[in-house]
Amino acid sequence: MFENASMVEVGKRVVLVTGGGRGIGRAIALAFAAQGCAVAVTGRTRSYLDHVADEIRRLDASALPVACDVTRRQEVEALKAEVEGSLGTVQILINSAGMAPAAAFLDMEDRLWEEVFKVNLTGTYYCCKVFLPGMIASGWGRIINIASTVAKVAYSHISAYAASKHAVLGLTRALAIEMARKGVTVNAICPGYVETEMTLSNAKSMAEKTGKSVEEILELFKKTSPQGRLIDPKEVADLALMLASTAAGGITGQAINVDGGAVMI
Repeated sequence: MFENASMVEVGKRVVLVTGGGRGIGRAIALAFAAQGCAVAVTGRTRSYLDHVADEIRRLDASALPVACDVTRRQEVEALKAEVEGSLGTVQILINSAGMAPAAAFLDMEDRLWEEVFKVNLTGTYYCCKVFLPGMIASGWGRIINIASTVAKVAYSHISAYAASKHAVLGLTRALAIEMARKGVTVNAICPGYVETEMTLSNAKSMAEKTGKSVEEILELFKKTSPQGRLIDPKEVADLALMLASTAAGGITGQAINVDGGAVMI
């Protein structure tokens, strides 16, 4: 995490992090709280959100945990009302909610394809649609979509995930163009394999299917990066801080990799 607050100059903004109960979302929520921001965290599991909210408050920052299914427009509208009533207008939106199931294309059920797109793409769309007007009205805002390196490349057995993240990147770029003169930047962060519960879950799933151990699968994940390691969630959070800073006003429509060099394009 950035030790020198002057490096980022985020200011005491109101931040909303979806998927904020675990993994990358949690790391981002804590990073912004450490900068003095008021942070709302949302997700489907209230117990995880309450835990993160307690961590935020221990950093002397305001926290608001709100259970919300971002695939439901009405729940996102209710989320907006609750956040605005407690903290104020959301100025920084981090779309981190996501899912990454693995399945061979011909074996994948249609419902899995639909669910992945609802969470990864439609959830991001709803949050942008609902919270963007407040940013435009105030003349300043930051939207940061947590995509993936598979927004740029693809691998076997993740067709739904790869397609949904490619779509998130397209949405990011199109929205950045529309917002270019309205004081709002829109960017994407594309992590590689990050040391989170989601990565561990994927490793366990692959281990069951291949007969390899979880440790062996994690080593394979590490070897996809020239640095030979998994990414720390805090590294993704540091980049989010930079993109949300006043110094990053000229950065928009970008998709920045945090992958140890795994994708060099």
